[in-house]
Amino acid sequence: MATLIEQKPLYPQLPVGQEVIFVVSNSTIVAGFTNVRFIADVYISDTIPTSITTTSVPTATFKTTPNNAGVGIFDFRQVVENYVSADNMAYNFSEYKTVSTTDNTPHPIHIIDKYSRNKKSARWLNIQFKVQYTDASGDVVTPEVEFEVSENYQLFNGYLKYTDELIISNNDFGFNLGNYNLSSSTDRFLTNAPKSQYANLKDYGTLAFLSPNNNVRYIKLIYKDSGGSQIGTEDIGNTFANGSYASFGSEISNRLLYFGCFPANLQNWSSTFRNLVGPVDQMSGGSILVRAFDTSDNPISNTYTININCPDLKGFESIRLCWLNQWGVWDYYTFTKKSARSISTKGSTYEQLAGTWNEANYRVNSYKGGKKAFRVNATEKITMNTDFVRESENVMFEELIKSPEVYILDGYQTDAPFSALNQYVIPVRLTTSSFTKKTVANDKLIQYSFEVEKSKTLRTQSV
Repeated sequence: MATLIEQKPLYPQLPVGQEVIFVVSNSTIVAGFTNVRFIADVYISDTIPTSITTTSVPTATFKTTPNNAGVGIFDFRQVVENYVSADNMAYNFSEYKTVSTTDNTPHPIHIIDKYSRNKKSARWLNIQFKVQYTDASGDVVTPEVEFEVSENYQLFNGYLKYTDELIISNNDFGFNLGNYNLSSSTDRFLTNAPKSQYANLKDYGTLAFLSPNNNVRYIKLIYKDSGGSQIGTEDIGNTFANGSYASFGSEISNRLLYFGCFPANLQNWSSTFRNLVGPVDQMSGGSILVRAFDTSDNPISNTYTININCPDLKGFESIRLCWLNQWGVWDYYTFTKKSARSISTKGSTYEQLAGTWNEANYRVNSYKGGKKAFRVNATEKITMNTDFVRESENVMFEELIKSPEVYILDGYQTDAPFSALNQYVIPVRLTTSSFTKKTVANDKLIQYSFEVEKSKTLRTQSV
């Protein structure tokens, strides 16, 4: 009997933060030989699925012994999660202010004009299972015909919560991501944030979506004024010219896409949007509706609404955070209420001699002598407050407090087309360590406060 895969992940799309369980068997060899080992050659690809041959070189190889039931059980979670990570930079051929992204002109993913493919968030996985044993002559044997190859799985940089419902079928189990594969009017982009969000006119941001079947032909944007009346519309084709792919194919970069749809992204390139709203700092209110459509012009996603904040008359500084959400892509929130910045310093000192000791004459210099600072390093902390929010935003803030990557995202600026763009994304560490969910029943009005610390220490002059 050949080596068989007895249990495997139920669905071909896998968040890496879940158990990736495979069970394999070969009852004939387990019963008839000694020192049996099940071998798993793991192949992970950042392009197309690996075509496994006798000369293929696996990414990693693992072995396990049969358990008491005579099968080998593998969990590849800790392996595969090392091969995906956050997309911080846009894929080549996307654009920023109509300048194409290349290795020499990289652009942060948050500020893209239209579309971008993923660079690091998704990978292909397939596995070849073999069996190894010691024969009667004492030789270690790995039969070339005793193997089984898994199907191709699409990994992406997400995780499952304990409340996410798993489906079991014939012992296989997994999380059904069908609601995130855009094909019906109720399907979702890769976010747990509310379908109605708020942003300033200068705010950047993206919505990400899975594209396993090339369903998305275009994304429609509908512009409304502060009274709710439609004032314009645009269809943004899912094409290579707009930063996506030329043809669908099997490249993993095509299977998860980003779309820049917040006001500043549109200010980058859309003359329609600019003509409707006027100068970047003058529009008051209004909204942008975002929805995906297929080749038959049928809606294949929910409608997401980005409401444009009115200017704050009290003059509070707006601070926009972005963070890695459950699905391994980005969520955003602009804190528009009171914020406070504090700077703490830490330096080293030395005792300086007074006067001059290495010249022909001793001179008294009043600026010399006593304890001096050799270097002063500064760290900035920012405390920020939300406006009154809805209960539906609790999930988003919960993911913020859990996120391993948090950044301050600066707004629209007039910059040179080929500038380094280092001023847009500022790494921070969330120092708020607890989050208490508030409800209308318990708290009436819901408002949250968060504190972040800039990750980069300002290194000042040395003396």
